[in-house]
Amino acid sequence: MEKINFNPELYKDYISRINSVLDYIELNLSEKLTLEELAKVANFSRFHFHRIFYAFLGETLSQFIWRVRLSKAADLLVYNRKKTITEIALDCGFSSSSSFSKSFNNYFHTSPSAWRKEKFLKSNLSKLESNHEKERNGSSLYNFDVTNFKRRMNNMMISSEVKIKDFPETTVAYVRYIGPYKGDENLFEGLFNKLCSWAGPKGLLGKENADFLIIYHDNPDVTEENKLRMSVCLIISEDTEVNGDIGKMTIPEGKYVSAKFELDSTEYEQAWNYVYGQWLPQSGYVPDDRPCFEFYPTKEECKKEGKKLVYIYVPIKQK
Repeated sequence: MEKINFNPELYKDYISRINSVLDYIELNLSEKLTLEELAKVANFSRFHFHRIFYAFLGETLSQFIWRVRLSKAADLLVYNRKKTITEIALDCGFSSSSSFSKSFNNYFHTSPSAWRKEKFLKSNLSKLESNHEKERNGSSLYNFDVTNFKRRMNNMMISSEVKIKDFPETTVAYVRYIGPYKGDENLFEGLFNKLCSWAGPKGLLGKENADFLIIYHDNPDVTEENKLRMSVCLIISEDTEVNGDIGKMTIPEGKYVSAKFELDSTEYEQAWNYVYGQWLPQSGYVPDDRPCFEFYPTKEECKKEGKKLVYIYVPIKQK
């Protein structure tokens, strides 16, 4: 039998094609995504693409699309309360509210309306509105609740600088990772090193605006750990060529909240919770559908030893 040698370059090419499909799906969730269409994006035959996708992701194409749509809908139900369940269902690619409700119940074991109510009641936004109502009614219980609420808020990490920014359309090169990542410093270091090893010989490091980003494609509250997608990115010019497992994508322009922090590896969750749990509910904005990310500027230095300077960017729009 002829011995088959593993070819790392061909393997990287497959990763690149699969990544392009994941990016395309995320940008077109409201559309009817067919196997034929996505096979063309990957530049594989329809027959082979389905098998290759399953081999790399561990789930079928339809399972992946179904899961990402439901995860997106779960977020919108909580953070965009002005949209009806039917509107959210259509925005996330479901044909009707009934098919959406059935799928949602099968996955989360609760209805969309019950999910919205339960998650809202647990959120800081609910607590803020509830406390404001008690203040208007002069309830003595209000004073006790506000004290506890303020104490909890004071214990949260506060950003030293929060701004609303118009982020321009930006092209990035990226290394994609799928799986658990929380608090794994070695994982992040390895991904950054891999990206820099590719960018360094091309003279892409140290250029003006050649900053790093980490894009989180899934909400860890609703997506299984082993299926979380994350991309470590470097800002590049639009005409930069990539290959193999180094992908390229465009972050769409739009309005973001930018919150500045100096963090060690144990504090990132706290910082994200501040943006979503304290700043956002009081801001007059709701999260938009564009990706959120961490921005690591190369021209600024962290002033605290053992910590990293990071800006958390969350896409926003008016309620």
